[in-house]
Amino acid sequence: MAIKKLPERVYLPYIKKDLEKKMVFLGGPRQVGKTTIAIGFLSHYKPGHSAYLNWDNNEARRLILKSAWPKEEPLIIFDEIHKKKGWQSLVKGIWDTWRGHQHFLITGSARLNIFRKGGDSMMGRYHYYRIHPYTLSELGNSKDNLKILLQFGGFPEPLLEQNAVELKRWHLQRVSKLVRIDLRDLETVSDLDKVELLADTLPSRVGSLLSYKSLAEDLEVSDKTVKRWVTILDNLYYCYLLPPYGSSEIKAVKKAPKLYLWDWSQIEDEAFRFENLVASHLLKWCNFNQDVMGEKMELRFIRDETGKECDFVILKNRKPLFAVECKLAEDQPSSSLLVLRSKISTVPTWYQVHLGSKSKIIAPDFSILPFDEFCKLMKLK
Repeated sequence: MAIKKLPERVYLPYIKKDLEKKMVFLGGPRQVGKTTIAIGFLSHYKPGHSAYLNWDNNEARRLILKSAWPKEEPLIIFDEIHKKKGWQSLVKGIWDTWRGHQHFLITGSARLNIFRKGGDSMMGRYHYYRIHPYTLSELGNSKDNLKILLQFGGFPEPLLEQNAVELKRWHLQRVSKLVRIDLRDLETVSDLDKVELLADTLPSRVGSLLSYKSLAEDLEVSDKTVKRWVTILDNLYYCYLLPPYGSSEIKAVKKAPKLYLWDWSQIEDEAFRFENLVASHLLKWCNFNQDVMGEKMELRFIRDETGKECDFVILKNRKPLFAVECKLAEDQPSSSLLVLRSKISTVPTWYQVHLGSKSKIIAPDFSILPFDEFCKLMKLK
């Protein structure tokens, strides 16, 4: 079933409310729809709207530096302004001068993400939103939409196109732009070809413990170099790393993370693609609750020294809320999940999700259910 028009993003009412008091920063992957969200707040938007100023445009750059944007517009959008050296001081000065008269919405990706993680000279002046690809609850909770999301991912362009050949072309162009344009803007890396090769390699590493040594051997570089490159790809919103949950009740894996992609449609193996889809839904829920609700949320995984593993555990204020295991089929309970559940009393609820249609309550704290039902139950965003 084709999707003719994508629904409004879940973030819109919260951004609108926050703009009344502070600046709003929108971060997230390339082509995830940040600019579309931003210009949606402009009345009667059309290309060339005077309130939309993209730093990559020479005339817009001149207007920003001279504070010559239209003062009658209630909202001003600065797109990619984080590319300017010392942009924080510029934006801070703009806000301190014009707050109360105009509202400001700022979009960006890698540098904006690093700014959020590092020292913050604008504390108290803005709210930050991490924009994610579309998820099932946002797109419309149905099994048809789940099939579409699993095959084409949650990025707007391929989600609307729904064409397998065009999806492959989009993958190639996106990875190339990330490495050849975004990375070059972010850091100095001498061997871009090998970074692109690393990006092409990572989809086959999804869902497993990440071995920097193995990657380094494949790329013929040092462990330290490949770890730096993975960190860069993380900052570029190509991939993200999940740390293990260090429960005191088991002898857990303590260091090696698991890796997932922002675009799960790149993953060939259906089981790992589904696992990545679930990871991305849970990460979005965590980020949403932190960015919008102010809750301290984390997404991790559980693995003991014998290799028994549960794919995900959600933490709130460092305490487990629930754990999730992913399986393609309507199956019997995972043996690893049963073992970990018997050992870890601090996780109050356990779920095993799948792509089928049947639900089964194993125990008061353990259910097996379709992923679409899980989304409804947990009210995932």
